[in-house]
Parts: sequence; structure tokens; C-alpha cells
Amino acid sequence: MSRGFGLGSPNQERDEDEAAVGRVLAGEVDAFEEIVERWQGPLCNLAYRFSRNRGLAEEMAQEAFLKIYRNLGRWRREAKFSTWMFSVALNHFRSALRRQMPSGVELTELDAATRVGDLEAELDAAANDDIVRRAVSLLPPKYRDTIIVFYFQQQDVAETAATLGLAPGTVKARLHRGRKLLEKKLTALGHPLAVSPQKEPK
Repeated sequence: MSRGFGLGSPNQERDEDEAAVGRVLAGEVDAFEEIVERWQGPLCNLAYRFSRNRGLAEEMAQEAFLKIYRNLGRWRREAKFSTWMFSVALNHFRSALRRQMPSGVELTELDAATRVGDLEAELDAAANDDIVRRAVSLLPPKYRDTIIVFYFQQQDVAETAATLGLAPGTVKARLHRGRKLLEKKLTALGHPLAVSPQKEPK
């Protein structure tokens, strides 16, 4: 499974982001438009994974960009700008959904002995499958967030950990448990998966 954002080479993106942020902080406010143009698609897609509503996703992404702009001075350059940006956006999306969604819309914890399927190919092939998106959205937030960032935003374990503010080991554990819950949920929704040996993220 590829782990890039598909927007260009990582080094080029990082250099362009750092340059744009430096210009904004130096007073060239219009330079922030470059950041918006480069990351609007991925940020809207991330918002849509959470909200499953295109209009709401666009609104949430716009609000996230405003938060990112207001907090640019807090970015510490030892972390990639994109990692920091997605972390800010993710926190905003969580807060926005908590205000809008009714309580109790979470998948009940399932038996830990549930058989585990290999969801890597399924998640790659069905990233736009509404059934898969629906099942992911019903996972408990800690599993939902980890699966969305790792699979749908195509970040590796280290990037996912940085985005979510977690240890890499915690990310691996949540992916492992989340896949178990997701397979069971997909089966309940009439979308069963073929069971094969589990591939763990490296």
C-alpha cells in the first residue's frame, strides 16, 4: 500500500510548505493561499471520511484552515508541516462532529476473539465504498480516527502517531483492534470479507 499523499515528492512538498509558512509569518498573508491550494483536497477528503456529508466536509475544512492559519506560529519545524496541519484539522473535525452527532452512535465493543480478516486490500479497493465508509464511521472514535488517518489519508505508522499524538505502538494496537471491529461490522452490514492471515502495519 502506498503511503504518500500523491501531490508530489515529499521533499518538494515539505520545502514548499516551509517556504509558504515563512512568508506568511513574515507578513505576506497571501502566501497562505498556496497552502490552501496544495492541501484543500486532502483536507476535504479527511473531513468527508468523518462526516460523510460533502457540504459539511467542505465547511469543516474551511474552518480547519482558519484554525491552521491562526496557529501557524505554533508549528515546530521538527515535525512535517503536513503532519502538524492534519493534527490541527483532526482535532477540529472531532469537536465539530461531537457538536452535531447524537450520542451513542458508536459500535459496541465486540468479542476480542472475533476472527480477523486482512482488510488492507479491502480498504484500498473500497476507499470510496459507502458501506465501508459507513462501517468506519460507526467505530469507536479512537479506532475510527486511527483507521481513517492510516488507510484513507495514506500515512504510515510514524506519521499517524504524530498526527494523533500517540505512540507508534498504540497506533499499531488500535489498527489491529479496529480491523477486528470493522470486519465484524461489515459482515453485519452484509459486506463480509474473506478471512486470510492478518498483515500488520510496519
